[in-house]
Amino acid sequence: MKLTISIQLKPDEKQAKRLLNTLEKANEAANAISEQAWDTRTFQQFKLHGITYHWARETFELTAQMVVRIIAKVSDAYKLDKKRQRVFRKHGSIAYDDRILRYQTDKVSIWTLKGRETIPFVCGEYQQKLLQFRKGESDLVYRDGKWYLFAVVDVIEPAPDEPDDFLGVDLGIVQIATMSNGEAFAGNTVNNVRARNVKLRAKLQSKGTKSAKRLLKKRNSKEVCFAKQVNHHISKRIVQTAKAQGQGIAIENLMGIRDRVRLRRRQRSTLHSWSFYQLASFILYKARKEGVHVEVVNPRYTSQTCAECGYSCKANRRTQSQFLCVGCGVVANADHNASKIISYLGRAAVNRPYAVSYQSARLEEQLQCPAL
Repeated sequence: MKLTISIQLKPDEKQAKRLLNTLEKANEAANAISEQAWDTRTFQQFKLHGITYHWARETFELTAQMVVRIIAKVSDAYKLDKKRQRVFRKHGSIAYDDRILRYQTDKVSIWTLKGRETIPFVCGEYQQKLLQFRKGESDLVYRDGKWYLFAVVDVIEPAPDEPDDFLGVDLGIVQIATMSNGEAFAGNTVNNVRARNVKLRAKLQSKGTKSAKRLLKKRNSKEVCFAKQVNHHISKRIVQTAKAQGQGIAIENLMGIRDRVRLRRRQRSTLHSWSFYQLASFILYKARKEGVHVEVVNPRYTSQTCAECGYSCKANRRTQSQFLCVGCGVVANADHNASKIISYLGRAAVNRPYAVSYQSARLEEQLQCPAL
């Protein structure tokens, strides 16, 4: 299984300047190659290499391998869209392979316009362990005045165990996630942070000054990082619980939910800032890494069906948190009841493998493993 880990480079002032010059020159070359690709309608990498390689080396004074990587970057960009000319940012990331980048214990030897530079790096213990599985290219990224390398690692993926039972996980906004064992993760902390940021953004946008825009960008970045950290924590806890109990995980397929539901105006921002997609992707890749079986089930009527008698009715869901079955009279927490239904659907899916194989495979294609 391929994952992406990030490490932070710690260059001195001289090294940072050389990295910045290299980044700018590489993206300048990428824009020039992109212009030729667009003018000649040549987007395939091999053909583009033939018409731009020698010219790019002489014009921009780059090494052979760096030019090869830049041509590949341009070609990959046109794979996404050939309807318009691709333009690369001045400080956009560039790819390094093993010919121009070498990893050591706590530092890297990286090519710059002024030659090789040996730069120390820092990363977490988890990322350090994964570095031994590094494979392929690494992207040099300049973000907020700091330097990072994003490396691809190929981790051995254990075969998933055949579960006897499933841990159902209901995703929501008030409760970010509720497991069928009764454990829940409240969303009030995340929602309060987002509500506070909404008010702050409104004030900053009304000012419109340069300093206000700079602070606006900074606050947005902090909110994204905070939500990502919370999702990492929740997904790790879910996978650990399922693995410890020898269970599989059953989650809802909520793809396209923003297009399906209709909400009041004041509720729309809450729904559109709900990062269920990221949480589901985290659960999926962490489960695969630990050998935990995951089933993706249809969420239809899971919030209206009684986990005790199976009676389904819209009237069963009295409020956001209260579930009262009009069939058998059982009273339960609505999210906990829904998570039980999801766990039942997970067990049913295992007994009907052909019925869910397409859905599970489709979600795995859509969910991408994020950087760690």
